[in-house]
Amino acid sequence: QVQLVESGGGLVQPGGSLRLSCAASSGSSFIINAMGWYRQAPGKQRELVAAITSGGSTNYADSVKGRFTISRDNGKNTVYLQMNSLKVEDTAVYYCNAVARLLVTSRWRDYWGQGTQVTVSS
Repeated sequence: QVQLVESGGGLVQPGGSLRLSCAASSGSSFIINAMGWYRQAPGKQRELVAAITSGGSTNYADSVKGRFTISRDNGKNTVYLQMNSLKVEDTAVYYCNAVARLLVTSRWRDYWGQGTQVTVSS
């Protein structure tokens, strides 16, 4: 199994910034392909916020373009989400997602973090 642990969430005022981190680890050697950040607000469906491939290609939800930046450090098996100019509507639980496989297998699968709360409020 591959574990994903998010950190960096919290309470921030509109216009503020937060940086989320997600570190992947396993008891066995593993390979990560794409990684992404999803979010889910109460009563709403989970949505993709940003994604990044192993080569660094990125894509973003239209609602966050120009404000959020996704990046990764492959050596540290970590993906980041820099969130600037935060809005109230960004409030949600943010989940890290990774497509990964153990080195001893050929099966790729999705892994999910436990989520970190981001609250934007004045």
